[in-house]
Amino acid sequence: MDANNNAGTVFVIGECMIELQRAQGDSTAQAMDYRFGGDTLNAAVYLARLADASRHCIAYVTALGTDGLSDDMAASWQAEGIDTSCVQRLADKLPGMYLIETDADGERRFHYWRGDSAARHWLRGAQAPAILAQLAQAPYVYLSGISLAILSPGDRDLLLATLAQCKANGGQIVFDNNYRPRLWGEAQVAAEVYHRVLQLSSLALLTLDDEEALYGPASIEQVIARTSALGVAEIVLKRGGQPCIVWRDGVVEEVAAPPVARVVDTTAAGDSFGAAYFAARLAGQPPVDAARAGHRLAGCVIGHRGAIIARALMPS
Repeated sequence: MDANNNAGTVFVIGECMIELQRAQGDSTAQAMDYRFGGDTLNAAVYLARLADASRHCIAYVTALGTDGLSDDMAASWQAEGIDTSCVQRLADKLPGMYLIETDADGERRFHYWRGDSAARHWLRGAQAPAILAQLAQAPYVYLSGISLAILSPGDRDLLLATLAQCKANGGQIVFDNNYRPRLWGEAQVAAEVYHRVLQLSSLALLTLDDEEALYGPASIEQVIARTSALGVAEIVLKRGGQPCIVWRDGVVEEVAAPPVARVVDTTAAGDSFGAAYFAARLAGQPPVDAARAGHRLAGCVIGHRGAIIARALMPS
């Protein structure tokens, strides 16, 4: 199955970057380790590992350069079973890069070099019209706040118009709020865009810290009321190590996470949770069981360095 045969395809939109890691207090060049990561790419990899490949194809929508690292990225995604037919290659652009500095408690600081990355320009590539046509007919589209933040206002409007077509055609849109203030500049702009995309979304994966960073302090009830009023049918509120909140059909349920023996690196905790949750929902599992699956994977991911753990480390 591939993205050119859309039945069951999950189109994941976003940006993958070169991920550099440095442990606290170690400034030697030898301490640097590079991998590939990005919020929706992390989710795409975990979705590809967890979803039933006989029913669902995971296709990544982005742009890369024509350099060697871009080649390596695309090859690594293909090795994970991700369809790359919607990955454009732009000769005059390069992938973005970010450095993670992790402290002794596993918390991290990010430093980005992505101002003119290829992914920011994917809607201007030669294949963009054909990709948008596929998105308009897609059964599922998965994107994040970062997927929208990196785009120019005109490109963002074009993508949102396509997502509106997708919804009108019966497609389901999954939105992870993943709010990064530096990418937006003005919080009001982000709030307006989030309002528009949530009106199109059937599932909202929200991180409470990001909600409060964008809208200000709010209770769980207020977050759910604000989001459900936009027509979102299913809401998951992630709260770090605290129990997550699942809302559907007016019913609120709290799902606790199992204890984690050792936190090494919290990178991709939310991405992996969202991927496992959505994979479980695609398999027909109820929201509470999907939340438990999300907690299991996220708990495993934060016990290891990097955004994407080895396949052998995936929870059974």
